[in-house]
Amino acid sequence: MIKWIILSALFVSSVAWGQAVPGGVYRLALPDGAQGVEYDGRPALVRNGFALVGIGINTQPGTKTAYILGAEGRAPHTFEVVAKQYPEQRLTIENKKMVNPDPESLERIRTESARMRAEYQRFSRVPAVGSMIKPVEGVTSSQFGFRRVLNGEPRSPHSGLDIAANTGTPVQAAADGVVRITGNYYFNGNTVFIDHGQGLVTMYCHLHEIHVAEGDTLKQGEVLGLVGATGRVTGPHLHWSVSMNGYRVDPVTVLSLINEEAAADVPAS
Repeated sequence: MIKWIILSALFVSSVAWGQAVPGGVYRLALPDGAQGVEYDGRPALVRNGFALVGIGINTQPGTKTAYILGAEGRAPHTFEVVAKQYPEQRLTIENKKMVNPDPESLERIRTESARMRAEYQRFSRVPAVGSMIKPVEGVTSSQFGFRRVLNGEPRSPHSGLDIAANTGTPVQAAADGVVRITGNYYFNGNTVFIDHGQGLVTMYCHLHEIHVAEGDTLKQGEVLGLVGATGRVTGPHLHWSVSMNGYRVDPVTVLSLINEEAAADVPAS
């Protein structure tokens, strides 16, 4: 009975901020004594008394449950995911094998996808990042969540932010972190993954050159490579993905939330 009273208090005293949408981030103010949050079986990023919970873009609207972890156990916290309609984007890809790969390429794609999925689900128990920056300046050519139609065929929603820039433009690390993956991938071209801790992972694709190696520790703003047009592209640009607790979410939303929390962390002068 004592355990239930403690968990009930933990549940009641938690506070949610804003609405959650598919591909968005749900922010939850945590009660004193909370030690973490789990959603869909994975831990979420916690900093400054808040949990930032990534919501998958294919999540169906409705009531969802996160669990607030305390010394006495897990307390359920329910919240609503509301529908969001993302625009459609139609693109023409000249290399038809980049739309309908042959069997040999499909096997390569499956192997690469498995490695990337494992990286998205990484959770390193290190302090959360202080702030984030856009990795390159340029024109946003494709926003997160666009419903892609390639050569007239529907494909998965766009899982990142495309920033158009000239080939050779330096690409910076969005935040401090450790390089976990580098290499050339079928769709992504030259690619770098950075682990920023607590389930926050960023991916940089279509690079012309990669200037880092797996295991490198980077500071925010360090150059990791150059903008290019490798992989499935219609022109030179950076595809930048942000993953939280295993789900790719809108990078613009993450930038806003992380930097809002970072600003609140700065003592008043």
